[in-house]
Amino acid sequence: MKPIYAILLLAAGTAALQACGSHSAASEIPQHTAIPVQLQPLDAEARDITIPVSGQFTTDDEVLLSFKTDGIIQRILVKEGDAIRRGQTVAILDPTEIDAQVKQAQLSYEKAQRDHQRTNNLYKDSVATLEQLQNAQTALDIARQQLRTAQFNRSHSVITAPRNGYVLRKLASEGQQVKSGAAVIETNGALSGNWMLRVAVSNKEWAAIHLQDSARVEVESVPGKTFAGIVSRRAEGVDPVTGSFMIDIRLTGKKPDAIAYGMFGKAVIHASGAPAAGNTAGPWAIPYDALLDGDGSTGYVFVTNDKRTAHKIKVSIAGMEKDQVIISKGLEGARQLIISGSAYLTDSSKITVVADTLSKH
Repeated sequence: MKPIYAILLLAAGTAALQACGSHSAASEIPQHTAIPVQLQPLDAEARDITIPVSGQFTTDDEVLLSFKTDGIIQRILVKEGDAIRRGQTVAILDPTEIDAQVKQAQLSYEKAQRDHQRTNNLYKDSVATLEQLQNAQTALDIARQQLRTAQFNRSHSVITAPRNGYVLRKLASEGQQVKSGAAVIETNGALSGNWMLRVAVSNKEWAAIHLQDSARVEVESVPGKTFAGIVSRRAEGVDPVTGSFMIDIRLTGKKPDAIAYGMFGKAVIHASGAPAAGNTAGPWAIPYDALLDGDGSTGYVFVTNDKRTAHKIKVSIAGMEKDQVIISKGLEGARQLIISGSAYLTDSSKITVVADTLSKH
């Protein structure tokens, strides 16, 4: 029987060892033991990142002008590239049909006025009933509104410029039959100098760029010169066609004279990146080893502010590079990132810093 007992004891010992091995590395270390770690400062430097970009100039106020009613275009008074002023007439419909509609509405209104006056006199003589008078009043009100509608449509059978700018494209021709709302002319407000360069950036670049970041802009038509600009818009969603993010750089100060809608331009954005110490706002580049449980958009890291206690926090991942992860949110206010020893940590674990590994990575 002794061999049987020996086998049972051996099996029990093996199971016990396997159970011990299944615990996490963190559970093998007593809670009171300070775990040695290495740190990377998060708020000790202000990064000035320069990002070269390219795109096309736009004014972000392009307007497609159209007629309110159907009709035949009688005249188009502008050409592509013409400067226009607010209120300037740029296109006219043939007025024959709309004038006839206004005249019909005018005649109907005048008849309704006469009918109402006649019914009112009969009502005073107790010949017409109150219902007949009310019906005449309703008919008069309807005719009045129909006349107002016809007059409104006639006023919009002429297209006028909504603001100062330029004619970008002429989308119809004289003599052409157009439907209500069909685009006839495209304009923009470039005459007001509202030029901006619209560029596409990667997710990492998007995370580094902030509103009001400065930029130097080059225009192909003005070689050898650069113009000041600032980031005025930062898209909050990815372009489904290009897979990139759109950034608008608005020109400030003196603007180039030789510039047109759609013209190619280049710029260098001076992204603020991580601001000064104690006021971090991202993005942060951290080693892969510091990230735990990453799922593509979020993950967890350990940080410390006193170099004695570790805290586990959730972070947002903006992108991946060859040897680092770009974090866009979550590290605000954190001073030190734990970059080694994380596997042995839990939230509020005691730590001891390895003195010779505090250099910045």
